[in-house]
Amino acid sequence: MSRSEDELRTVARIGKPHGLRGEVTVQLHTDDPQTRLADGAVLQTLSAPGSGVPRRLTIRSTRVHQGIWLVAFEEIPDRTGAGSLRGTRLQVEVEQEPEHDADDDGFYEHELVGLAVEDPAGAAVGEVIALHTRPAQDLLEVRRADGRTALVPFVEALVPVVDVDGGRVVVDAPAGLFDLED
Repeated sequence: MSRSEDELRTVARIGKPHGLRGEVTVQLHTDDPQTRLADGAVLQTLSAPGSGVPRRLTIRSTRVHQGIWLVAFEEIPDRTGAGSLRGTRLQVEVEQEPEHDADDDGFYEHELVGLAVEDPAGAAVGEVIALHTRPAQDLLEVRRADGRTALVPFVEALVPVVDVDGGRVVVDAPAGLFDLED
């Protein structure tokens, strides 16, 4: 039975192989990797059609090496198989997703994508089209009205208001942030 993307949430994206025994690097899209990537957890996959990636992968082991999360799967025994997983998204069903704590300052990508972006005066700037998680800080990708995109550091000083229920974020961008290509 296939699930629609609305019923699944990405918890990690697979990167390059590591070592010879099927481990891969992962870029986390969850604030609870110990639970989501626990040994024995079964995750749905989202990959390019015809890639041969199994629809489900079972976590064999997880570890952190020099600050990078490494994951091995029961179905992938070696580096060759691990290489075929690159770019695959690991997903969980929405009903498995933990409740969002109102006191928590974090947001899921699906909560942010589609929000209108405004400046502090309320003028329209664009729309959030992605959240890029990075080791140092996360970045909001904003599509401007002219179609160009810009990356905005997702920090309170630059994004002081995130109103998911109101469908908007306020970006207090320093001069030139949206005009870097000009």
